[in-house]
Amino acid sequence: MSARPRVLILRAPGTNCDVETAFAFERAGGQAERWHIRRLLEAPHRLAEFQVLCIPGGFSYGDDVAAGRIFANQLRRHLADALRQFKAADKLILGICNGFQVLIKSGLLLDDDPGLGPQATLTWNDSGRYEDRWVRLRVRGSKCVFLRGIESMLLPVAHAEGKFVPRDGVALEALARQEQLVLTYRPLRDDDGQEAGTPYPDNPNGSVADVAGVCDKTGRVLGLMPHPERHIDPLQHPQWTRGKARDPGDGLQVFRNAVEYFS
Repeated sequence: MSARPRVLILRAPGTNCDVETAFAFERAGGQAERWHIRRLLEAPHRLAEFQVLCIPGGFSYGDDVAAGRIFANQLRRHLADALRQFKAADKLILGICNGFQVLIKSGLLLDDDPGLGPQATLTWNDSGRYEDRWVRLRVRGSKCVFLRGIESMLLPVAHAEGKFVPRDGVALEALARQEQLVLTYRPLRDDDGQEAGTPYPDNPNGSVADVAGVCDKTGRVLGLMPHPERHIDPLQHPQWTRGKARDPGDGLQVFRNAVEYFS
């Protein structure tokens, strides 16, 4: 393994956050490469050359059928063996926004019971429209590799299908018990430790239990709707001119944690 972990940023037609995501990993000390999905489909074995796989945000395949569905089907049908080996090798997978949609619909992130279906999905925002705003987030527990050492973050969201909906109450309870509900929305101007029930627009999509991100059972696969790559520099903070920005931006630690996992 090289001194700088290799990161594969996997894009598809319609992906539009791959450049800034690669830049964030580079800033964190990684060695990022951007590949079109067809390049990996031609040589699935090459996934083993990388330590981190990231599926960035955007509108893969124009969000046709449903957000992330076509990209997810490509992973499930053509790259299942390579991805299974990648996960088994103690490596990391990150899905941001559309990447979260891809991970959850491909079965890479949550369990998919043949009789009951997936534990959860992502669907249309309660507002019925695209939401583009800054949100405050709370990290739950220490299970997720990408979120270690982080308590809260201020990040932007930009999506139309970001509402987290569990299959049923049993599935939600199981995810909570296994500490997989690792990131939740919290009131933007409220620091009183409120546990749940964050109203719109602070919960911008109406996610059940205010869920903004989930990890798999190992803590090495993370999907989240907010964009950490869009807040790695203090100048990206919406109130940086008022002295409220931190240096570095809140999102950079997500990428640093991934790189430091292999140090």
